[in-house]
Amino acid sequence: MKILITGGGGFIGSRIAMALRSRDPKAQITLVDMAFAPGMESRFTCLAGDVASPELIERAMGRDTDSIFHMAAVVSGGAEADFDLGYHVNMDGTRVLLEAARKLDKPPKVVYASSVAAFGGVMPDVLDDSTTPAPQTSYGTQKVIGEYLVADYTRKGFIDGRSLRLPTIVVRPGKPNLAASSFASGIIREPLAGVAADCPVPDTTGVWILSPKGVVAAFLHAHDLPSSAWPTTRVVNLPGITLTVREMIDAMGRVAGADAVKRVRFTPDARIQGIVKTWPVKFRTERANAMGFKADADFDSIVRDHIENEKR
Repeated sequence: MKILITGGGGFIGSRIAMALRSRDPKAQITLVDMAFAPGMESRFTCLAGDVASPELIERAMGRDTDSIFHMAAVVSGGAEADFDLGYHVNMDGTRVLLEAARKLDKPPKVVYASSVAAFGGVMPDVLDDSTTPAPQTSYGTQKVIGEYLVADYTRKGFIDGRSLRLPTIVVRPGKPNLAASSFASGIIREPLAGVAADCPVPDTTGVWILSPKGVVAAFLHAHDLPSSAWPTTRVVNLPGITLTVREMIDAMGRVAGADAVKRVRFTPDARIQGIVKTWPVKFRTERANAMGFKADADFDSIVRDHIENEKR
């Protein structure tokens, strides 16, 4: 099998690559990103550059790629701060990728990373599969455009596409990124490492959450499902769990003790609050559940998994 992962040097993309390598040691896996962690080049074909470059994408794809995971993106806060860059990567990059896929010898599977930032405006208390996207940020708008492109290229028979609207992924390891949701990992990751963390939103703020382990499993499951499992729409809201910031911090306290909780400082940031408040918090994911996608059992187990991963 020949696989391409855009954003393959990133947090989720690299984990998908590792999971695919474990499943099939003989798979030809190519990663495209701006940079890669040390050691990645020894396990994968790594191409550094702009995902919106047709030359780079065609070189990475060749003529015989079977599957594509499209993870590359300028994340929420970054897309809002740099309008041109967000559209260049998130929209132009997606179109370039799909056009290259259209030229392959046979239609590849394309799994596209979308986001619940697709929703916004006046929303019901609980969103479901019938809720119409109404993004209130550039990032959300770009992701919805990508969903429609994936659906239309699938309708035309150019690809076999499937789009996943991701919850906020917590706990992300490493350093904070430009995502407006970065605080959701920071208020857990930093205190567990003995470092103070600033929380820019009130502790009553709700977040729709999926773990790193859960999101990797979701991408592999979406890839493995037959085309017939996506008969009416090519996008699905992934299952998650709803927690307030306070509930997240309390769970960390149960797992790691009171000292970790004391390291969280509430420092209001109007810009972050303005973005986060447009995002949905509660979903009914009946379609995803019926398709076999899974949510995490609870947040305590997510915290424990992060601690164990950091030890390794």
